[in-house]
Amino acid sequence: MILDIVEIGDPVLRRKAHKITQIDRDIRLLADDMLETLRDSGGVGLAAPQVGESIRMIVVEYPEDDTVEDSPKKTYKVINPEIIWRSEETVEGSEGCLSIPGYVGTVVRNESIKVKGLSVFGRPLKLNLSGWTARIFQHEIDHLEGICYIDRATAIYQPSEEKEGEQPAEEAQDNSISETKAPAEKPAAEGSSPSEAPEKPEA
Repeated sequence: MILDIVEIGDPVLRRKAHKITQIDRDIRLLADDMLETLRDSGGVGLAAPQVGESIRMIVVEYPEDDTVEDSPKKTYKVINPEIIWRSEETVEGSEGCLSIPGYVGTVVRNESIKVKGLSVFGRPLKLNLSGWTARIFQHEIDHLEGICYIDRATAIYQPSEEKEGEQPAEEAQDNSISETKAPAEKPAAEGSSPSEAPEKPEA
């Protein structure tokens, strides 16, 4: 079932999501619905708060090799994800968000991370992630903390704008979304980046 994606201004996006203590059929159905919604939206990542559920679960789907056309996609459904290690190396990239349509922002993220969590069947997961996939996970896990990428962006702009016309985050906040800064995802990967990927998927 395709779910409604809530947009910036909805209080659920600013709440710290609750840890899932019982994994049952309802949780697995929600994960399936979130994945279907993600695919329908053309995004690469989705967190439960984005569909109005203040619980700690994310889904991510991104090509295993984004440099190869029609590369098979890797799908993740992760309950209670937690970043347990971050690389010192960081990279700047462009991100958008399904909950903040019409905008893209420049965000600095860690190049590599390690994530632990649970599968939808309660099995422990430990993921070593880098590049675009690491960026997507950081973006989605931020949602579970009530953080949107616009809070971290150094610049926010509309995709139709030329790069030279992008605005500092503070200006975008004044001129656009009244919530905090302003904006959203585009095809890039949980965010995307001129230096990492050709496009900018939404998360």
